[in-house]
Amino acid sequence: VSAAKALPPNKILPYCNLTVSLDGVRMETITSKQSLLTNFTIDTISYGVQDLVYTRVFAMIVVKENYNLKDENPFEVHAFVCDSRAMARCLTFALAASFQDYSKRVKEAEEHNMGDSNGKPLRKKFAIDLRTPEEIQQDITEQETEA
Repeated sequence: VSAAKALPPNKILPYCNLTVSLDGVRMETITSKQSLLTNFTIDTISYGVQDLVYTRVFAMIVVKENYNLKDENPFEVHAFVCDSRAMARCLTFALAASFQDYSKRVKEAEEHNMGDSNGKPLRKKFAIDLRTPEEIQQDITEQETEA
């Protein structure tokens, strides 16, 4: 919110249409010149919530799909100012329902010892790296010299 407030007065944020489905969130960014479509699959969304202070704000944390150790962190935060606080609440509830459905599908697939169509397991494990930036850089340097 503070970043949006700090924008110059003539800078207008683009309009976005969000669609929450069982597969994830579809974001259509609409500018005066073009429309850009972005999909966030449910297995890459870590968290979604309505802000408690700014109740018209819906935010979600997405884990970058192509994360490597050279990146600062594996997360992206996407925040949206909704038309109403009820809309932010609806987005939060819809995403929560999608999470529940995804969890159910993963458990069923594990019970049947199945994965996706390629045979890969549906459940992804995300690790938060608690090392300091210096330790991470040292590991990157060591990996590059070994190769």
